[in-house]
Amino acid sequence: MTKENIAQLFQELQSDIIADLEKTDGLGVFISDNWVRAEGGGGKTCVIQNGNIIEKGGVNFSAVFGPLSNEVSTMMQVAPGDFYATGVSIVIHPHNPFVPIIHMNVRYFEMSSGEYWFGGGIDLTPHYIQETQAQAFHKHLKNVCDKHDPKFYSQYKEWADRYFFIPHRNETRGIGGIFFDRLNEKSAGKSKEEIHAFVMDVGRSFAPIYTQFMRDNYNKQFTEAHKRWQLLRRGRYVEFNLVYDKGTRFGLETGGRIESILMSLPQFASWEYAVEFDEESAEAHTLSLLKKGVDWV
Repeated sequence: MTKENIAQLFQELQSDIIADLEKTDGLGVFISDNWVRAEGGGGKTCVIQNGNIIEKGGVNFSAVFGPLSNEVSTMMQVAPGDFYATGVSIVIHPHNPFVPIIHMNVRYFEMSSGEYWFGGGIDLTPHYIQETQAQAFHKHLKNVCDKHDPKFYSQYKEWADRYFFIPHRNETRGIGGIFFDRLNEKSAGKSKEEIHAFVMDVGRSFAPIYTQFMRDNYNKQFTEAHKRWQLLRRGRYVEFNLVYDKGTRFGLETGGRIESILMSLPQFASWEYAVEFDEESAEAHTLSLLKKGVDWV
C-alpha cells in the first residue's frame, strides 16, 4: 500500500461523491479547479454553488509534498524532513435551514523517515437538531466502525465530541460524529491495509448518509426567522474553522492554496450581539443539545 495507491483511491472517492451529490441536487454542477503547489504536488478543488439544495459546497482532493518547516514539525511533533500528505475534504452548506451542514475528511500523512498515519472523520452540524436524524447518523457511523473494530465507535465518537468543540462558546459545533488521527499499526493495533480499509469505508459512508438527509429535508417550509438562525449557526461554524480546525492551520502553515483551504466557509453567515431566544423555542432546544457526551445510539 504505497502513498500513490492511497492518493489514487482518494481521487476516485472524490469523483464518486461528486456524482452522487450532483444527482441528488438535481441542478448544481461542480466546477473543477486543478492547481499546482509550487513547493510540490497539487490537487483538484471542486466547488458547487447555488444549486437546488446546496448553496455552497466543496469536495477537494490534494496530494502535496516537500520539506516540512521547523515550525510545522514542532507543531505536528515530528522530526524535520520531507512530507507527503494526501486526502479528500468535504463541506456542504445547504439552502434550507432544515438540511444540515456536513463535513468529512479522510487523509494520509507520511514522512521521509517512514513514519506515517491516517486521519479523518465525519460530523454533522444541523441548524435545528432533529433527534431522529441525529440517531440515524450515529447509527450509520457505528455500523461502519463495528465492521472494523467494536471499540472504534465509542473511541472516535468521544474524540469527535472533544475535537468539534468551541471552547469560547462552551458548545459543540453540532452533534459530532467520529474523528480519529495518527492511526498506524502502533496506535490502532491493525495493519496499514486494515486501517486504510476502515478509512475508505468512512469516506464511502458520506454519500448515502448525506444524500438521504438532502432528500428528506430540502422541501420543508421555512421562514425568515429560520434563515436568521441558520446564518447565526453558520457564524459558529466559521469561528471553529478559523480558530481551532487543525486542517485549516496545517494548510495555512504549509503554504496551501487559500481558496481550497477556505472552501469550508459558507457563502453567507451572521453575527448578532448578545442574541437570545425563548426557552421553549426550537433554537433553544438545539442549543441545549450542543454538548459533549450525548448518547445518540
